Amino acid sequence: MDTHKNFKQGCICIVGGGAAGYFSAIHNKINNPDLDVVILEKASKTLRKVKISGGGRCNVTHSCFDPKELVSFYPRGSKELLGPFHAFQPADTMGWFEDNGVALKIEQDGRVFPQSDSSQDIVDCLKRKVESLGVRVFTNCGVNRVSKLVPDDSNESSDLSSFNILLESGQSFICQKLVLATGSSPVGYDFSKQLGHSMKTPIPSLFTFKINERLKPREKVIGRSVLTDLSGCSVSNAEVWLEEKPKDKQTGPVLITHWGLSGPAIIKLSAWQARFLFENYYSCSVIVNWVYSVSSFDSSTPFLDVKNKSPKKLVLGLSPYKEISLRLWVYLCKRAGILSAQQWHNLSNISESRLIQELTRCRFAIDGKGQFKEEFVTCGGVSLNEVNFKTMESKVCKGLFIVGELLDIDGVTGGFNFQNAWTTGFLSGGSV
Repeated sequence: MDTHKNFKQGCICIVGGGAAGYFSAIHNKINNPDLDVVILEKASKTLRKVKISGGGRCNVTHSCFDPKELVSFYPRGSKELLGPFHAFQPADTMGWFEDNGVALKIEQDGRVFPQSDSSQDIVDCLKRKVESLGVRVFTNCGVNRVSKLVPDDSNESSDLSSFNILLESGQSFICQKLVLATGSSPVGYDFSKQLGHSMKTPIPSLFTFKINERLKPREKVIGRSVLTDLSGCSVSNAEVWLEEKPKDKQTGPVLITHWGLSGPAIIKLSAWQARFLFENYYSCSVIVNWVYSVSSFDSSTPFLDVKNKSPKKLVLGLSPYKEISLRLWVYLCKRAGILSAQQWHNLSNISESRLIQELTRCRFAIDGKGQFKEEFVTCGGVSLNEVNFKTMESKVCKGLFIVGELLDIDGVTGGFNFQNAWTTGFLSGGSV
């Protein structure tokens, strides 16, 4: 780390030492080797989010190499990212890290990780690269204010951009090009607004659902438990949607936790419906189809099979679906009002219909949001129509470039948010 704050006039300044900030600094220096490129980071360490992402493994990107398909994983920013992904996409990201000494692997679900399963490899790679290029990194170096300097019309170079950077230490300097890579930090939103940008209100994206079931007296009599008592149970491929938004359905694994519902399907749903959930104070209803993976679901077939083969077996003791654990099956049966002594051969049509309802349209009241692991992704940020997505330069403030999560762009879980950081950081390094 460079500890001498002897900034040069006319340098390229990147505010924010995260994934997008580092990638922007690297490509700015590659394209402008004679200019001083600096990264300013308020915290004591850079790349903190990279370090903790993916449970410490760092989900670098996703092995979706078709830009048209790739943009479908972004609830916000899909239209704007199509062009950028033709310029720098996951295949380029993988090639770049492998060329710089990090062996990668593609997992079965398409996510890309270091072969070592250690995010430290990604952190070390980025740090080595900026050091080898001569990019200077300053930690514990918060920015207090940024302002655009009005050029002197009498100056032959009046068309050049310049910004005054005032540090929290009281020191100030002038940079020729300013890159804001502050992620979801409020200071980045403030700086963007000060320089003329409008904002989409930042709100959380990618989170789990808190479920607080309240049992009725009749349900307590039959010994029914609440969902959170099933913590640890999962279904490998379920379908979920908000009751209020039935057209947006997401599929994938669903995990029951001690606070409610999690898993990729729930996380994706939270991203696509982030604004609706926020506007409704995270008080909506989620519907779960637990047997979505059963192809061409015919409600009568699995029940008829078990009635014929094991008519005297207890309904609560024998599930027709291998996809559903016995704990979850018993829970769903009791939700349907089926008593412990009920046998399969005399299961009534009404009880069967109730059970099918719980299997295919199981309703839960969302009672708030949880957090997804240690990561935090925002929906919202700088309005996308105010940025040139060929260069990431602001359309309202010449010389200002905006990258990464500061933009109103967010992807679902699976490496897509990092890909946004790599791509926009790469593009921002192409011009001064």
